[in-house]
Amino acid sequence: MAGPSDKARFYLEQSATELNELERKKIFTREEISSIAKKRSDFEHIINARGSHPSDYLRYIQFEKNVDALRRKRIKRLGVRYKGAGQRTIYFLYNRATRKFSGDLTLWMQYIDFARKDKAYKRLNDIFTSVARLHPTKPEIWVHAANYFMDTQADITNARSYMQRGLRFCKNSEYLWIEYAKLETIYVGKIAGRRKILGLDVDHSTAQNTGDDGDVDMISLPQVTAEDINPSLKQDDGVDEVALQNLASAPVLTGAIPLAVFDSAIKQFQGKPRVAEIFFSMFAEFEQLSCIPRILQHVLEHLQENSPQSVETAICKFRMHMFGRNPADPEFPPALADAFDTISSAIKQHPSEVARLSEVGVRQLLSVERLSADTDPAVQTVLSKRLRRYVRALDDGAGDKIVDLAKALQQEGRRHDSESLIQASVKYFATNEVLQRLYSAIDT
Repeated sequence: MAGPSDKARFYLEQSATELNELERKKIFTREEISSIAKKRSDFEHIINARGSHPSDYLRYIQFEKNVDALRRKRIKRLGVRYKGAGQRTIYFLYNRATRKFSGDLTLWMQYIDFARKDKAYKRLNDIFTSVARLHPTKPEIWVHAANYFMDTQADITNARSYMQRGLRFCKNSEYLWIEYAKLETIYVGKIAGRRKILGLDVDHSTAQNTGDDGDVDMISLPQVTAEDINPSLKQDDGVDEVALQNLASAPVLTGAIPLAVFDSAIKQFQGKPRVAEIFFSMFAEFEQLSCIPRILQHVLEHLQENSPQSVETAICKFRMHMFGRNPADPEFPPALADAFDTISSAIKQHPSEVARLSEVGVRQLLSVERLSADTDPAVQTVLSKRLRRYVRALDDGAGDKIVDLAKALQQEGRRHDSESLIQASVKYFATNEVLQRLYSAIDT
C-alpha cells in the first residue's frame, strides 16, 4: 500500500511536464517554477497524510487558483499561446477533496460555486447528481440544484424534477416546500413576462374575477427564453405564438401549480397555521402577479376554515386587507380601518402575542407610509399615529427590539423603511445608545 510520500510524488510527477513548459515559454521564471513546485509538494504531503482536513484541500485549491490567475495575466501580457492544464488542476483537486470528504457540504457547495462561475454546465450536472445521491436528506442540496437549472438554464422541467425528488426524501422540510412553491410562482411570472414581451398580454381575470391584471407590467422578472414556454423549441425555430395564446386560459397562469404545492404542504404538516402564514408571506412577495390575490385568498380561506382563532389567521387577514392598496385610492381608508380592527381584535384575543402582532403592523405601515406622500393629510396623520402606537407596543423595554427590527429591515434591502422606523422610535427610547447611533448615521 502506497504511503503519503509515494502518493504525493505520484501527483507531483503529473504536473512536472506542465511546469517545464511554463518555464520554456518564459511565462514563469526558474525561481518561480521552483517555488510553485515546492509549495505543491508541501500541500500534497499535507493532504495525503493522516489527519488531513477539508480546509487543507481548500488552501491548496486557493493556491492553484492564484497560480492560474497569474498564469493567465502573464500569457495575456506576453502574447504567448499556451493553454496548459488551467482549470483542470482545480477541478481535479475538488474531485479528490469531495471523494475523501464526501460528507462535507461546505466543500461541495464551494465546488458547485466554482463550476457555476466557470460556466461548466455539463460538469455541474454531474456534480449535482453526485451530491444528491450522497446527501438525499439535505433540503438545501435539492433547492440549490433546482434554482441552478431555473436561473441558469431556464429549465423548469429539470428544476421541478429536483424539487419533487427532494420532497421524497425531505417531506418534513418546511424550507423545501416553501422553496418549491416559490419556484413555481417564479415560473408563472416568467411566462407572464414572456407574453407581455411578445405583445400577447391579455386579461386573465375574467376567469378568476380578480380585477385588472395590469400589475404584471411592473413585475421584475428573470431573463426569459422561448424554452420557458415550450422546452422543445430550438433557438432558431422562433416562438410558437399559437401556444402562447393558448396559455391565456392555461392553469399555469392562474397559479394552479403553486396552489397545488400549498395544498400538498398543508396536508403534510396537518394544517399548521404557522406553515400557512409562511406560505402567505412568500406569495405576497410577488404582489404584481395577477394571480397572487387569488392565491392569497385561498391561503386565508384555509386558515379561516381550519384555524379561525389563531394569531396567524389574524395576521394574514390584516395583510390581506392591506394587500395591493394604494393610499391615494378612495377604497384605502375603509380597508385601513378594517385592517386596524383586525389587529386590535387579535391583540385582545392574544395578549401574549402583542409584540408579534405589533411588528406585523409596523412592517406593513412602514411600506404604506412610503407611498402616502401625496395622499390626504388626514390619512397620513392616521398612519403616523398608528405606527407610533405599534412601535411602543412592539418594544415596551429599552428599545432593543426596535434596533433588531431596524437592522433586519436593512438586511432585507428596505433601507428607507429602516430609517423611517428609527426616526419614529428614537424619541421613545432616548437612552438606547445603539438606536441613537443609527439615528445619527441617518443625519450624516
